[in-house]
Amino acid sequence: MIATRGSALALWQANHVKARLGVVAPGVTVELMVIKTSGDKIQDIPLSKVGGKGLFVKEIEQALVAREADLAVHSMKDVPPELAEGLAIAAVSAREVPWDALCARAPVTVDTLPQGAKIGTSSMRRQCQLLARRPDLQIEMLRGNVPTRIKKLDDGMYDAVVLAAAGLTRLGMADRITQELPLELSIPAVAQGILGIETRSDDDFARELARKAIHDDWGQASVTAERAFLAKMGGSCTTPLAAHAIQEGGAMKLVGMCGLPDGTKILKAEYRDVMENAARLGEQLADDLIAQGANEILAATKD
Repeated sequence: MIATRGSALALWQANHVKARLGVVAPGVTVELMVIKTSGDKIQDIPLSKVGGKGLFVKEIEQALVAREADLAVHSMKDVPPELAEGLAIAAVSAREVPWDALCARAPVTVDTLPQGAKIGTSSMRRQCQLLARRPDLQIEMLRGNVPTRIKKLDDGMYDAVVLAAAGLTRLGMADRITQELPLELSIPAVAQGILGIETRSDDDFARELARKAIHDDWGQASVTAERAFLAKMGGSCTTPLAAHAIQEGGAMKLVGMCGLPDGTKILKAEYRDVMENAARLGEQLADDLIAQGANEILAATKD
């Protein structure tokens, strides 16, 4: 039994894993258990004010702990640093296109948006980096699943919205992307574009099936480095933080940022090391930003 949220994107992801399980274990019956999480129920308040992205996994993890489900499929960027006791991420996928994407009704870029344009996003990370580039932009809260967010754009509620390119691509909506935001403009969220399968730590059968179905070594190294950075920084969901791993030959380059929500101060750093040192690389990146003064930003943006 696969536990999943009920959004179009979550169902695409769960069905993708179900199909992969059908290939590697054709004799195993796999069904979906759709769970409405707290994050799905709360649509009129920014997640940063009500508990962060962990609200998208709490009830799903409860189903695993209660043995009502055997696997859970997540967007890894929604998974908090600490998992519920007795659970583990058994496998992570290769990364879909990782970038943030600007979606508008006209062929514009961040740099060519009209003065004072209204941009929809509830991500402090995206807001920080957009305002650093274009302090004139008006950032407005945007919640809901991907099709809902695009409909709000089409209904004229925003001049543009910023979403993860991975979600748009998976839902066959890549044609709505006006501009994929380059790394120098918007460093993606930790683990953006990567799927994770969560299981009970003691369920060897489910864990092995998960690894056979989707596991990717580079995806695992990227998640390890980026989440190590996040854990070392210790920021809340109100602190704009980002880290992204890039494969350069046999090495990994990790870039990261920490900034104020209004974009008036952004600290950036990057490090390189071999993939096997992914966790240390994430910690080293965090240490650099802390040395640059990130603790002041963390204190200023604390809940």
